[in-house]
Amino acid sequence: MPKQPVFIHSSLMEQLVQEARISKRQRMNYNFHQLEDAANRMLNAIEPESYIQPHRHVEPPRDEAFLVLRGRGAILLFNDDGVVKHGFLLDSTSENLGLDIPAGWYHTIVSLERGSVFYEVKAGPYEPTKAKEFATWAPPENALEAPAYLEKLKKMASRFY
Repeated sequence: MPKQPVFIHSSLMEQLVQEARISKRQRMNYNFHQLEDAANRMLNAIEPESYIQPHRHVEPPRDEAFLVLRGRGAILLFNDDGVVKHGFLLDSTSENLGLDIPAGWYHTIVSLERGSVFYEVKAGPYEPTKAKEFATWAPPENALEAPAYLEKLKKMASRFY
């Protein structure tokens, strides 16, 4: 028997936002996929206080797509030395609703509005040891420098909107 359809509705997003707000990481995923599925599909509620260390998907190479369903966020793409090469504003009230990121780009997403929810898709299966290559030029998520770096990312993102 096939899997059951899952309706993406406002109450599901609101529940996820509430879970993100009480989470230490200030974000929360809702996975539509099983870890072994060929495609990873998820909702990601991200609050403005959430820092996502820049990373890329190279082994194996995987493209990643983001769609904003609610709120606003900025996606930054970096070169190998940590220089921002591109920035994209995603805003659920504008024409800029999504971005497809080719494999190999270091990237991060910064939430610019409380209650923001994004839909993410990338190739699976999910393998925790191979899923991401973190940028060594950016602080890890739990580092003391992470909040200051997040503020720097927000300032960099503001150049693109």
